[in-house]
Amino acid sequence: MKFAPLMRAALLVSAVAAVPVATSGLAALDSQVNPEFDKLFHIYALIKDNYVDQVDDDKLLKGAIDGMLASLDPHSNYLDGPSLQRLETMIDGNYSGLGLSVVEEDGAVKIISPFKGSPADKAGLKAGDYITHLDGVLYYERDLDEAVSKMRGPAGSSITLTVYRPGRDEPFDVTVTRGVIELEPVTWELKDNVGYISVNEFSRDVGNDVAKGIADLKKQAATTGTGPLVGLVLDLRSNPGGSLDEAIALSDIFLEKGVIVSQRGRRASENQYYRAESMFKGDAVKGLPIAVLVDAGSASASEIVAGALQDQHRAVVMGERTFGKGSVQSFLPLDRESAIKLTTARYYTPSGHSVQEGGIEPDIEVPQLSDPDARRRAERAVRESDLRGHLINEAGLEDKDLESDKATDPRFSATPEELEEQGIEDFQLHYAISTLQRTAGKPAALAAVAAKPAAAKTPEAAAKPAASKPKKN
Repeated sequence: MKFAPLMRAALLVSAVAAVPVATSGLAALDSQVNPEFDKLFHIYALIKDNYVDQVDDDKLLKGAIDGMLASLDPHSNYLDGPSLQRLETMIDGNYSGLGLSVVEEDGAVKIISPFKGSPADKAGLKAGDYITHLDGVLYYERDLDEAVSKMRGPAGSSITLTVYRPGRDEPFDVTVTRGVIELEPVTWELKDNVGYISVNEFSRDVGNDVAKGIADLKKQAATTGTGPLVGLVLDLRSNPGGSLDEAIALSDIFLEKGVIVSQRGRRASENQYYRAESMFKGDAVKGLPIAVLVDAGSASASEIVAGALQDQHRAVVMGERTFGKGSVQSFLPLDRESAIKLTTARYYTPSGHSVQEGGIEPDIEVPQLSDPDARRRAERAVRESDLRGHLINEAGLEDKDLESDKATDPRFSATPEELEEQGIEDFQLHYAISTLQRTAGKPAALAAVAAKPAAAKTPEAAAKPAASKPKKN
């Protein structure tokens, strides 16, 4: 099994970087094994001799590895053949199924996000939903790969999912017809004279794809008679993350200089600063106002981009507080059929903030009013700080004075039904577009919202976290 495509596959769920990994400890372990390991081997012998059934050595070994990694944080884990293959399939697409990104959480199957335009998306499944039954069979504390395999199948066939949605009193059934899943990481559309670019995941070539989208949107605006672009909406909602390199490339499209993100690990030699290099020949939209949409499902690489554009005062971030995953994982192959995904660094925004636990706070809070369940789901949304064993934030986040139109804008008090009557299917997107349109030709209006005081004067100082006391889990 080749690891190159599998490395790409794993980018769906976390920020992955090629971080130098120290191996000096392995030699020490060979020469002087910790006496506590005797206890592990003793327990192994007791299980082999006394368990009610014969136990396979591979099962015990995998359980021991899983236990070690699970004791570290929620994002460090062991991947063998089936789980590696599942990740590869997710990124390369061309499979028949529902189009869901899922994880196991406390024994249940939880939806990270449905891929836009997929059968799952069209059936109304949402990020944060829990799948309890598949065709009436309970899937709890079962292997996640088994559930994923059950959800895949020939295009045109159907499966019934029983869903628990936080905010709803009772579970409900959804029947979904499988289809051929072809992932589109980047899509774009011209909405009047505002460019809309949706980034669903940070997989290979996302930076180049967004650059192509901007060029196409400019061409469309010039030929449709609506006038030139007046702004750009970058939609990172429900984007669970991906490649650190692609997050940097996407940020670099709009930034001409300065730090985009820094990462620091256990050793000073592993600290790195990533700066804008104008690889796309400067700001691709030449100073046009940008609104970045985020929500509780925006994680990892999405937070890198939102944090960079926010701290550099290049964009206004709208929506809801992000997930809060501020750690970087490295893939370490064990052999041709297995690897471990290990947390090796934390990352920091240009002003020195770690988003671990706290996430990115929007400049303008905009709830998803067009979704009748959104408010209750938002109240119960699970973020990084809710995960068992999450890393502690080493740098406190500064409070922000959020801008809000809630007091004066009647749309903020409208019901989903009233918004639907007005033709508003996605309130957050509608609000972002209307804000860019009404501030067209008035860059100072949005700039006043985006202009947050920098925490430091130099890139190196900006990337240095402030001292703070550890929080208790």
